Amino acid sequence: MKTLIELYDERPLENVLGTEMFLPEETIMLCPPEVVSDKALKESLNRYFEYRGCPVKLTTVPVSLLDAEKVEKQLRRILETYEDCAIDISGGTDASLFAAGAACGDAPVFTYSRKKNSFFEIQNAPFARSLPCSVTLDAKSCFLMAGGTLLPGREDNEELKHRLPQIDLLYSIFRKYRRIWRRQIGYIQAISSPEPGMLRAEGPKTEKVDHGRVTADENMLRELNSVGLIRDLQIGDGSISFAFPDETVRFWLRDIGSVLELQVYTACLAAGCFDDVVLSAVVNWEGGTTQRNAVTNEIDVVAVKGIEPVFISCKTSDIRTEALNELAVLRDRFGGKGSRAIIVTSAPASRNRALMRMRAAELNIEVIELGDLDKASLVRRLKQEDQVTD
Repeated sequence: MKTLIELYDERPLENVLGTEMFLPEETIMLCPPEVVSDKALKESLNRYFEYRGCPVKLTTVPVSLLDAEKVEKQLRRILETYEDCAIDISGGTDASLFAAGAACGDAPVFTYSRKKNSFFEIQNAPFARSLPCSVTLDAKSCFLMAGGTLLPGREDNEELKHRLPQIDLLYSIFRKYRRIWRRQIGYIQAISSPEPGMLRAEGPKTEKVDHGRVTADENMLRELNSVGLIRDLQIGDGSISFAFPDETVRFWLRDIGSVLELQVYTACLAAGCFDDVVLSAVVNWEGGTTQRNAVTNEIDVVAVKGIEPVFISCKTSDIRTEALNELAVLRDRFGGKGSRAIIVTSAPASRNRALMRMRAAELNIEVIELGDLDKASLVRRLKQEDQVTD
């Protein structure tokens, strides 16, 4: 096969998978005119193929995929003009699939099944006959294929892999002091600075936090000190002082949600089934390389298994409808069909969650709550080893 003909689909994976698997010299994609006129799509797909090491020439052909007659005419022209063509009918509309059937003649035709993760021959395509998909994606690829860009987040994911014992210690202390964690992190924020190099924290035992006052919990601070998450703890009659071991731990102890995000991140690694795991995935929706003047979102954790991304949002408070809607939009845009969305909360169980659970089910979002936040339970849920109805 020298020329692969693709029918554009709103699900990003269907537009790139055939090219990745069969490495044609040229991929011709039949797209709606409004898609072709937007140069961003072609640019993002070219960036994707370059990043993935697929040296393919990409040609986009404008045609309404809802007009079977026009699609058939374009397909016949391409089949007559280009050498050694094959048609991938994994994507496209019903009208375009009908047109492909009418126009293909004896040309090779194949498709891809998400359910079986395999390619299948439709006609004259023995190269795709019951062929398992061997493509493995990473988080960056998932965003690139959908026209986005993965930007540097606030965490160095390679460094985090060397800090797993620290993260486990942090989470164990969080579990013990969960009920006061939010207020105590507020206290630590009040007596410390986020400025580079400023690792010292000191202040009175009671500080103003938000609209109230918080007194430092000495036992919690002593436990943090005993495991090395803070150092040189000094507790006086009316004052507290200590030092953070480095700026990474300082961030963890100044950010209320970090401990939950880190626990989910380490569980993804421990699951052993994901090919890529990214904490704090910042995505530029428009494909730019900066956050300036762009639409961006931060996804707490993104994990990818083969070609299936999992988008995970972590909340230390009750889950609001807005958070569910935002997660669903991100999942649909950058993952599409076959991807998963999970929302995790460390808030205690509440009778008021029935509506939230209903809305999550409507959006096909999995919910993981406090009772499943230990490592073994999280790993089981992430691996989908059992069917749990939230």
